[in-house]
Amino acid sequence: MRLSQMLFVTLRDDPADAEIPSHKLLLRAGYIRRIGSGIYAYLPLMWRVLQKVSQIVREEMNATGAQECLLPQLQPADLWKESGRWDTYTKAEGIMFSLIDRREQQLGLGPTHEEVITAIARDMIRSYRQLPLHLYQIQTKFRDEIRPRFGLMRGREFIMKDGYSFHADEASLKETYQDMYKAYSNILRRSGLAFRAVEADSGAIGGSGSTEFMILAEAGEDEVLYTDDGKYAANVEKAVSLPIDAETSRFTTYEKRDTPGTETIEKVCQLLNSSPTQLVKNVLYQTVYDNGITVLVLVSIRGDQEVNEVKLQNELTKLASEYGAKTIISLNVPNVEAQQAWTAKSLPLGYIAPDITDEYITANKQIHPKFLRLVDQTAVDLKNFVTGANETGYHVVGANWGEQFTLPSTVVDIRKARPGDRAIHNPEQSLQSARGIEAGHIFQLGTKYSQAMGATYTNEQGEEKPLFMGCFGVGVSRLAQAAVEQSYDKDGIIWPVAIAPYHAIVTIPNIKDAQQIEIAQKLYTELNQAGIETLLDDRDERAGVKFKDADLIGIPYRIVTGRAIANGKVEVVERATRKSQEIVIDEVTTTLKQWITEAIGHRAWGMGHGEETR
Repeated sequence: MRLSQMLFVTLRDDPADAEIPSHKLLLRAGYIRRIGSGIYAYLPLMWRVLQKVSQIVREEMNATGAQECLLPQLQPADLWKESGRWDTYTKAEGIMFSLIDRREQQLGLGPTHEEVITAIARDMIRSYRQLPLHLYQIQTKFRDEIRPRFGLMRGREFIMKDGYSFHADEASLKETYQDMYKAYSNILRRSGLAFRAVEADSGAIGGSGSTEFMILAEAGEDEVLYTDDGKYAANVEKAVSLPIDAETSRFTTYEKRDTPGTETIEKVCQLLNSSPTQLVKNVLYQTVYDNGITVLVLVSIRGDQEVNEVKLQNELTKLASEYGAKTIISLNVPNVEAQQAWTAKSLPLGYIAPDITDEYITANKQIHPKFLRLVDQTAVDLKNFVTGANETGYHVVGANWGEQFTLPSTVVDIRKARPGDRAIHNPEQSLQSARGIEAGHIFQLGTKYSQAMGATYTNEQGEEKPLFMGCFGVGVSRLAQAAVEQSYDKDGIIWPVAIAPYHAIVTIPNIKDAQQIEIAQKLYTELNQAGIETLLDDRDERAGVKFKDADLIGIPYRIVTGRAIANGKVEVVERATRKSQEIVIDEVTTTLKQWITEAIGHRAWGMGHGEETR
């Protein structure tokens, strides 16, 4: 493609609404154009990148025996109501675009396709002889993000590969799960990216186990905790660890202490000369279930620890049936306004004890009359601890479970793992932290959807059984932008060769020089004929402008038909290293073909669970 004939406009300054480097660079380099909040047009250069990523994904999926299809983006609400996720996606998480058609039927724009594919399986799979079956698609998805940001990272419309597998049993599901683990690792390696595979929370998708594939980048929204031995890596939402040991309490007898102005852990510990590891803090949450019932949750946890709200939400979801509900609509720490809706009297905030009475909850059909009391494992073994006295300005010291306070019956692990914590698999290993961008996620769904929607098969004994399911997603457009976030410099994008829109760009410094034009056109033709995707910068612009644009758009190799042609050579500059060398004109094609083959054919050294490529 000749740049003079291409839709090609670059910007010298960063767009005002772009926050992270990759977003700024893709806009500046003319890859994408903002159409609305979280809505972007993929311009020609970007579309080539997306096609290359899609092709790598397609090749790796096909190699596992998965079959490509295309599912409808418009989905009937009834399917989502069957699975129980309609309210979760339209109310609780609120990420589904929903609409009503002229027949007064509710529809949703697909953020994901578990319900659609399960309905197809329900209609078409009859026998164990049809299993296992794995279908996938590459398609635009829609999600109504509360705050679209970072360009393609968190948009309201994006390209995704989603795949779904069906099995007769869990063993078969695990085999496909491992196949996808390898395939996803291959996809990221082939795309030239450094990444980590980490344990993850399954979220609203559900299921028993899941792994995220994180592209390592400082601007990543996710925090990953890992050990240097390569044996553990997890998203911070899922991570587990051993906290530091609690110090021995300095208190030996139980008593109530006057502690005015000590609403925070730091203040009370300073006043009492006590360690936060010997304090039980009691955190109040308010959760609303999908049947409209509000439940007040009191979490008792060691004073130096923080509540992991993802883990807490998972625990509360497990308890939904006890309140006649299926799922959670919201979970938060109630502010003053929210408290007014259910408090019968003013709460001693900052001084709450584990045994605060249920009398604080006003009588209301929509409010559960008792606190749900949970205790984190970190607080269970404390002796002679400090905690609130249920009276503003007072704490108690030397308290014990089974004496002054009844230990809540529900013991949970809802603490947030942190960098520096000891690893469970080897306490000599401490957790390290890295930032990542989630590019892929694989799930073992089990029978969650098949049971809810009646998708069954007949086994060898003639029995009707629910199908086991897996779900596997890759963010194609997100992966493309994440590649930029991982690899750029002050001058622009540095694309990995495998997913760059073009392999090379031939730059003519002076378009009034007939010899420069002749050699440039000769190389341009030869390179493309040899399968080396090449741009020709034949624009009537200054050489400096052309060089800056080539750097900005990040094409791996720049060939300059400048002064060196007097010696029968051209200058070839590698974008990633800035390395420049003069190569004989007739050897340019074979040389570049060798470099590109090495770059694309190179497999980054192996990654076990939690290892990374460099």
